[in-house]
Amino acid sequence: QVQLVESGGGSVQAGESLRLSCTGSGYTFAYSVCITWFRQAPGKERERVATIYTDGGSTVYADSVKGRFTISQDNAKNTVYLQMNSLKLEDTAVYSCAAQRGSICNDLDPRGKYWGQGTQVTVSS
Repeated sequence: QVQLVESGGGSVQAGESLRLSCTGSGYTFAYSVCITWFRQAPGKERERVATIYTDGGSTVYADSVKGRFTISQDNAKNTVYLQMNSLKLEDTAVYSCAAQRGSICNDLDPRGKYWGQGTQVTVSS
């Protein structure tokens, strides 16, 4: 059974940092073409935050998080991280990780992926 489990969310003040983790079981992340962090705030559409291509480690970021967030992978731990620095109020959302199924990375499309349950990140002033 494939499971992705996110952790590391919480409540912080603007300007602070958090590191989210996404750990897989029953599935090896290195076999997925890409892993993506999404987020969804209340009343808003799901947004792709960051993607890492597992073969080579190339990364892609939403403009809203460039320079503040860093996605990385640790294959030995079967874990993908999202380091979030200089958090802003607008970063408040439920953050979920998703592992692409198949051989093509469609990081903007939520379909065709294994999903975690999400972790809440709340940023206050």
